[in-house]
Amino acid sequence: MPLYEHVFIARQDLSNAQAEGLMDHFESVLTDNDGKVVDKEYWGVKTMAYKINKNRKGHYAFLRTDAPAPAVQEMERLMRLHDDVMRVMTIKVDEHAEGPSIQMQKRDERDNRRERR
Repeated sequence: MPLYEHVFIARQDLSNAQAEGLMDHFESVLTDNDGKVVDKEYWGVKTMAYKINKNRKGHYAFLRTDAPAPAVQEMERLMRLHDDVMRVMTIKVDEHAEGPSIQMQKRDERDNRRERR
């Protein structure tokens, strides 16, 4: 099955438990449609570069999935209809990276950053 990475931003006035509950809800949508979530990460509340729906901050969540295209399309459709989800981005990848994402790594663990002068 194809491999995907999904990032979505939920409204800032949700609690952390509600934002993580959204991740569980969308995971169940995928598993109901013969897909599976390989890894999921809750990145927390972050400030956005510009306002979206009058919000300056949002809860960021990241999912790595192994699912057929119809399952991903159904999950994206439900994300776009959900009132608490502001933005969705899905990318098809050749393989999943090992370990935590760049957002979850500590600053000194990031090896591909250039040195500051």
